[in-house]
Amino acid sequence: MEDLRVMNDGDIPFDVLSRLPTKTLVEMRSVSKGWHELISDRSFVQAQFQKTGLTLSGFIFQEKYQKCLDDIKTFSYMPVNADSKVQKMVLGFLPEDVVILASCNGLVCCRSCFPTHRPTIIYVCNPLFEKWVSFEVAQLDRFSNIALAFDPILDPVNTSTNFRIVRIQQLENEQEELHYSFKIYSSKTGTWKESNEVCYSKGNLLKNKGIYAKGILHWLTDTDQILAFDTEKELSLLISSPIPVLEFFINVPGTCIGESMGLLHFIMICEDGIIVWYLEDYFETKWMLKHSKRLQVIEEENPRMFFKLHKSMQQKLVAGMDPLMDPLAFKDEVLLMRVYSTIYFYHTETGKVMEVCNVASLGPNPYVDPSAIPYSLSLVPLNVSLSHFDSNSNINPSEN
Repeated sequence: MEDLRVMNDGDIPFDVLSRLPTKTLVEMRSVSKGWHELISDRSFVQAQFQKTGLTLSGFIFQEKYQKCLDDIKTFSYMPVNADSKVQKMVLGFLPEDVVILASCNGLVCCRSCFPTHRPTIIYVCNPLFEKWVSFEVAQLDRFSNIALAFDPILDPVNTSTNFRIVRIQQLENEQEELHYSFKIYSSKTGTWKESNEVCYSKGNLLKNKGIYAKGILHWLTDTDQILAFDTEKELSLLISSPIPVLEFFINVPGTCIGESMGLLHFIMICEDGIIVWYLEDYFETKWMLKHSKRLQVIEEENPRMFFKLHKSMQQKLVAGMDPLMDPLAFKDEVLLMRVYSTIYFYHTETGKVMEVCNVASLGPNPYVDPSAIPYSLSLVPLNVSLSHFDSNSNINPSEN
């Protein structure tokens, strides 16, 4: 067992173990000290990620109050494992209650709750190992948009765990033109920088903010466009959605974006059914149809779940009414959606539906612009390159 400590990618045990899923490896860490050190080694973590990738574990769902500016401090975790139940949770290993902001390749980004009498604190953590790093950020409110960018392939973790936080703000210039600006925090330097990039758009950011795919963050807007920002090159781009969602439909369809197999996906639910595209080419805005299933078929296959669903979707909705079907989040071919007052998983590879829970069990405000983000178990250690920025320690870089 002790020899495991000095193994590398050329050894058979190393190669075999690095092909196992994260959940299995976490359990195997307790076999011996040698196994624990091997599975915790950065070279092993890098190899395991390259060979197996990350598997979706579930979705984190957190509500917002409709009129109160205080934050709701608890959230719900919805495992994709059919044998597991929805859990009410808090990240108890953090020094305070938090609001979930984003997730990326096993890391979760969150902030301290409002109201607060001190500067807001951003946390980046790996819930699997209960490790975190944190830093203060000035002038942050509950409506601020924060995204997390972390890729163990583009920025290998065999030397350190480096991530970026992107804060996107919609501003107005002297000509009253609306535009987005970007501030970037790098864990390499422990500092913020103002990007020179500016993106002119009148669109408001919707749900699924900051979806990360291949070095690019994406935000869904209400103008049939998706805002993309390359975190390395600091360049932005407006991408047209695969179909004008405000036209050609009796009712405005529900939409969301997500990532699967490294590609950006666009999901739409309308009276015609559930339709999924993926983005094949950014500069030509080339979308490819990936999945489509009619509501009549879904209803016929699941009559107890979706009684008269198609007929209800075809009827004109009252203005301001919550949509009957609302796609909340998408990751790795799993769509988290609300139908009537129930949450479901919809698997696009099989077309199968699984009931998750009733929205009433999630809390008092499950309809009010909730946050829903995917989460995957990850072995990535959360200690970064700077000596003053070790896990479980606070730092206070100034935001320029």
